Amino acid sequence: MSLVLRRVSSLAFAAALLAGPAAAQDARTIAEAEQLRDRALQANVAYGLVSELTTRFGPRLAGSESEQASARWGAETFRAMGFDNVSIETFPLALWERGEARVEILSPFPQPLTVVSLGGSIATPADGIEGEAVIFETYQQLLDQPEGSLTGKIAVVLQDTVQAQDGRGYGATSPIRGAGPTEAARRGAVAYVLRSLGTHDHRFAHTGATRVGEGTIPAFAMSPPDADQLRRLIRLTDEPVRMRLFSSAGFTRQSESQNVIGEVRGREEPDEVIVIGGHLDSWDLGTGAIDDGAGVAITAAALKLIEDMPRQPRRTIRVVWWGSEEVSQPPPSQGLAGARHYAETRRDQMANHVAISESDFGAGPIYSLGLPAATPAEFRQAALRVLTPLGILNDPVPATGGGPDTWPTVALGVPAFRLNQDGTDYFDTHHTADDVLDRIDPEAMTQNVAAWAAFLWLLADSDVDLRPAQ
Repeated sequence: MSLVLRRVSSLAFAAALLAGPAAAQDARTIAEAEQLRDRALQANVAYGLVSELTTRFGPRLAGSESEQASARWGAETFRAMGFDNVSIETFPLALWERGEARVEILSPFPQPLTVVSLGGSIATPADGIEGEAVIFETYQQLLDQPEGSLTGKIAVVLQDTVQAQDGRGYGATSPIRGAGPTEAARRGAVAYVLRSLGTHDHRFAHTGATRVGEGTIPAFAMSPPDADQLRRLIRLTDEPVRMRLFSSAGFTRQSESQNVIGEVRGREEPDEVIVIGGHLDSWDLGTGAIDDGAGVAITAAALKLIEDMPRQPRRTIRVVWWGSEEVSQPPPSQGLAGARHYAETRRDQMANHVAISESDFGAGPIYSLGLPAATPAEFRQAALRVLTPLGILNDPVPATGGGPDTWPTVALGVPAFRLNQDGTDYFDTHHTADDVLDRIDPEAMTQNVAAWAAFLWLLADSDVDLRPAQ
């Protein structure tokens, strides 16, 4: 018996305790959600999808031919799954390409560093940049410097990212990557290097998007061991550290990205829509398995289980594989191009959007359910009755967002929910060359599908309103 099935068996009694309070939720709907949950645990459709996606297309940089081809495959897959209203919605995009990146210490102890360019970064001059490095232990130390204090220098930040189940360590350090180059440039720096926003100790570097626009400078991330090496190096000498940097990264041409959309139409209220999904694009270092091949596969597999039910849910469930989540764009667009396109082209439909969420935190097991503050108690209890056997607890903190690609839609007033995944080791591989299929635990992925399918059935086969009362 698998670990997940043992968990279902051992927690069945705890779930039964919730049966009484959940009676306000339709008994048939609850029973069907439980059937979906248990049926999901017997198959591995999601793992098959992410395996095919990453094997056929490898990395899927936003706007690349690979991303575009994967979108066409996604639409074909949706049609084969029996989804309704399958479409590919395109939007313009500036294509950023990585090129080459090199950073080396020239003195006092010459040696190369393992680095990558940050997404959206500009290139150095053809002969590179050479200069004195000003090294900061924390990002706040950089921010404390007055304008002009780093003129002609290379700014380096060594701050670590703290490991956490919910990813809050990454949330705390992500401004170092997103805003750091601009802040360094404001103080006169000619280039910027940060410790990768990773929680591992392996010698590979993490990429990720930085702010794009006027005043930016070439920006790099170095591997955690190289940051530690630099930290040790400066303790051995009072001499200034000189570096040479080279990058050929930059925006190379106009292209396009796209959102891939499919639905299971509601039988009674087809205009009431629940939106789920993940992002189809990935960084170009690995094959985008955990970020976010896993998420697009989990949500599509959950919806396929619902499509196979003897009856359709009361409301429509729409799956969106968003394009261009990763790479920033030149102003005024900035990031989340696919998510912004989805929200902006449906502004007049937001009142009919019941809720939104995405799976974009790898394939670790789901451990808690986060719902909006306005969620009726009876619905919460019904959901926990169905999800508790999967080891999923109630998150008492109200959900205010459902992941990055949901933000533009949430900003227009749509409620969000969260099926919170254990991301303790997510940032070991996130945005790195190690983001490959081998990092996915198929059993944990199956638990994700079971949770998504069961919860979505409860929500879609109800008339529950998650918006605050007016």
